[in-house]
Amino acid sequence: MERAIITGVDRSARSRAAADWAAREALSRGLPLRVVHVSPPDGAGPAERWPYRPETVADHVVAELTGRHPGLRAEGLNLTGAPAAALRTTAEDAELLVLGLRGEGDHPRIPVGSTASALVRACRRPMVLVPGAPAGEGPPGRADGVTLGFDARGPASGAVGLAFEAARLRGVRLHAVHTWALPAQAAKRPFPVLEEDRASWEDDEVQSLSDALRPWRGKYPDVDVLEDVVLLAPEVALAHASGNSGLVVIGRHSGDTALALLPHALCPVAVVPV
Repeated sequence: MERAIITGVDRSARSRAAADWAAREALSRGLPLRVVHVSPPDGAGPAERWPYRPETVADHVVAELTGRHPGLRAEGLNLTGAPAAALRTTAEDAELLVLGLRGEGDHPRIPVGSTASALVRACRRPMVLVPGAPAGEGPPGRADGVTLGFDARGPASGAVGLAFEAARLRGVRLHAVHTWALPAQAAKRPFPVLEEDRASWEDDEVQSLSDALRPWRGKYPDVDVLEDVVLLAPEVALAHASGNSGLVVIGRHSGDTALALLPHALCPVAVVPV
């Protein structure tokens, strides 16, 4: 059975930006798009800002997307229930779940909304969180390049595979970022770390990254890979890299790193469960 890309929508501009990103991704992969809107079971929610009922939101978004993207195969699905739970269930057999960072019911000062936060921790399928486009600018994630947060000592194969495939489909370079920290014994020393020690430790990290990427380079010989070793926290290094990327890809254990990155990311972020 052909997997679909699923995008969760509401009546906010952010979710429509995410839906547009999902539509472009579906076209590039040759997959169908399923647009899902979940209404609260009691009809509660923000006051309507669109000139039609909540239960028709998905169908209207489908009409917008198919008009904007000829050749797109898309269908709408309107559900009732708790958004995070409903989307998690609906995405069980999805190729990808795509959401905006915040929905229409989230407080504007909260960088990552409640539905997105819950799904970052719990979704069993890869998901992409799309930041809203700043006023006057086009959709986010149009820059060249795919950035991969890569743990050389324990690579997350699902995230690595998604990143390489995304770079191949787009015909762009893959920027593999491996972050590291000084070893524990360095903090116990009564004197500053010597530059020669730091350089030696960094050389070890560079070699580990090169060794871990070698089989993936062999599997994707047409993908140009830039290897980067950075002495920073993962979320900080990836936030910096996102400014020159069309997509950042990370593996997810607890979801803490993803949730720390998302408020600062300047492009869509793919979160892949490990």
